[in-house]
Amino acid sequence: MYIVDNAKIFLKKIPRLSLGFYPTHLQKLETLSNEIGINIFLKREDLSGSNLFGGNKMRKLEYLMADAQNKGCKYVFTFGATQSNHAMQTAAACRKCGLIPVLFLVNLVDTDEGAPKANLLLDKIFDAEIHIVSVQPNENVMEAMQRTTAIAASYQNQLEDAGHKCYIIPGGGASPLGSVGFYSGYIELCEQLNSLGCTADYLFHATGSSGTLAGLAAARAMIAPQMQLVSVAVDNPGDDYAEKAAALANETLALLGADKTVSAGSLCISADYYAPGYEQPNELSSAAIRRLARTEGILLDPVYSGKGFAGLLDYIEKGIVGKGETVVFLHTGGVTALFAEQEIVGDLT
Repeated sequence: MYIVDNAKIFLKKIPRLSLGFYPTHLQKLETLSNEIGINIFLKREDLSGSNLFGGNKMRKLEYLMADAQNKGCKYVFTFGATQSNHAMQTAAACRKCGLIPVLFLVNLVDTDEGAPKANLLLDKIFDAEIHIVSVQPNENVMEAMQRTTAIAASYQNQLEDAGHKCYIIPGGGASPLGSVGFYSGYIELCEQLNSLGCTADYLFHATGSSGTLAGLAAARAMIAPQMQLVSVAVDNPGDDYAEKAAALANETLALLGADKTVSAGSLCISADYYAPGYEQPNELSSAAIRRLARTEGILLDPVYSGKGFAGLLDYIEKGIVGKGETVVFLHTGGVTALFAEQEIVGDLT
């Protein structure tokens, strides 16, 4: 039994809009669980709404959009790759809230803007203002993102000089306020497990910008340190990733007014499943997508959840997750990437 009331108190002071369908369903994967001998549950953040193409970022956007409205902003800027699920969900949330979405997207794969696919098509349907920035020769992803941020800052200054207030959301909604969304999501999960009369030994999820990780880690410190959080990186996390994620978790706890802290050493971040890189599939992730589809009829995406689920299956194969244990996998959405460029999709047939 998880004791959540003390953790829930801190959420009362944080303004939030209702943009998604919560609580999201907690579904046991009966066929796969019986096949493997481990109790596997799926937390269906992919079904969070408010349209067919939901995903985990909507939890963050409920808090971020409330803040943008309260500050009297007209434009909302955010960042990502051209097929960013976060950017698409931000555009959707903006339209629901009467705000103008401005997306700065890094073109990591060749994208035909005249025939947009997947999330980029949805961005255009939402009539987001889209700025696509190409990666320069010898420039890595992080450098391209930093250059994109500088371009966005210049445009923000132009708009604000003209009297239009702008709200800036970092890539993935990875800010203390955004991470409050998954502080809340962790509490929701614990309440669902309580209703089932069980506890979880592990919570697995895919991590990129670390905003979801920070919120989960913050709530875990408040409620259930015995539930091991395993964060599967979808790109090379770098040597200081754990320190940055812990810092964001602590900023989230400070924003909430809680007195707990998260240490970098308490985080379990696996960098074994991202290669060859972001938006680049591998055989383990493709096999994980096929396996879940063919046992449960549920789709994962090749950028995030496919790699995260590959990590879970490999932990089981290696015996790190033992027979009879209970695991929750956070399905973060993004299955529109299955209809993106071939370089992103990979070989799934």
